[in-house]
Amino acid sequence: MTQRPMPENEDEIKKMLSPDEYAVLRERGTEAPFSGEYVHKTEDGTYACKVCGNPLFSSDAQFDSGTGWPSFDEALPGAIETHVDNSHGMVRTEITCARCGSHLGHVFDDGPTKSGKRYCINSVCLDLEEK
Repeated sequence: MTQRPMPENEDEIKKMLSPDEYAVLRERGTEAPFSGEYVHKTEDGTYACKVCGNPLFSSDAQFDSGTGWPSFDEALPGAIETHVDNSHGMVRTEITCARCGSHLGHVFDDGPTKSGKRYCINSVCLDLEEK
C-alpha cells in the first residue's frame, strides 16, 4: 500500500473529503452505527487512512463486534496514536492516524480476542486496499 502525499493544509483536506468524512476525520465526529461500508467487510487486505493513505489495520485483525462499527483487535505497528478523550461525559481512549493526526475512533479493553482490545473505527476514515 502506498501512502499518498500529505495534504499541504486543512483547506486541501476539506476539498478532498465529503462533508461527512470531514466531520468525522477532522472534527472528531462519529458516523451512525451500522451505516459504514466496512462494518461487515469480508475481503482480505489492508485498511488505510482516508486522508493520507497510512496503513492502519490488517483485515486479519478485523472481527464483528456487533457494535455497528468496524472493529479490530490490533493496529499495524506505529500506525496510530492514542489520546485521552473526556468528551460527552465519558473517559475514553481516542485513536488518531500517526501520520496526519486524523480522528479514527476509539479503543476499548473489552475485545473478545487474545489482545483484549477492540479498536472501534469509523468506516468513513478508512480505505481498503484488497489483496
